[in-house]
Amino acid sequence: MKKTLVIGASGQIGKMLVEKLLQEENSVVALVRNEQKGQELEKLGAEIVVGDLENDFEHAFKDCDKVVFSAGSGGNTGYDKTLLIDLWAAKKAVDYAIKNDIQHFIMVSGLGAGDPNEFVSDLKPYLVAKYFADYYLLESGLAYTILQPGSLINEKGTGLIRTNRSDNFKELVIPREDVAHVITYCLENNSTKGKTYELFSGKESIRESLS
Repeated sequence: MKKTLVIGASGQIGKMLVEKLLQEENSVVALVRNEQKGQELEKLGAEIVVGDLENDFEHAFKDCDKVVFSAGSGGNTGYDKTLLIDLWAAKKAVDYAIKNDIQHFIMVSGLGAGDPNEFVSDLKPYLVAKYFADYYLLESGLAYTILQPGSLINEKGTGLIRTNRSDNFKELVIPREDVAHVITYCLENNSTKGKTYELFSGKESIRESLS
């Protein structure tokens, strides 16, 4: 049975995604930095693979046919880590995916990655990194889905979203749990391949909004 590799499985979205995939009886490989990070996910039934995104992590792709890149350097690191994780590790993941015949690559990006000049923000270096990571995936020839969620919040997900922007900047938010719901849907629906979606809280079901 082929497996889904979750890169960034110990992150907030990654953990939710792994749990949802396992609940639906999917085979999941969770890539984590160390064994301690993976203990909780292993108890849930995930296969744990230890790897450093700043080095070679191709071994994690073995026997997988789908990949989700949800890793990020985090808000407490410098721009050096932004380059190494959000851009360079993502680029390496795409290269490994090509070599290992991955059938669907889902990139968790960010709102504004399509044009880092669009918003005046301290996050611009992060958005530039995401821009080039997304572009590299777009040009790779892989079957891809790129998700560009608005500001992430920790409220409980509703399963209701929108993909068109509101004129109200305060509405450009989405719970992390709903991003995990969307990723799960994309993994199960080939109709999402070759698409880039902006994601926000809304009033439509995921199926309605992405169709």
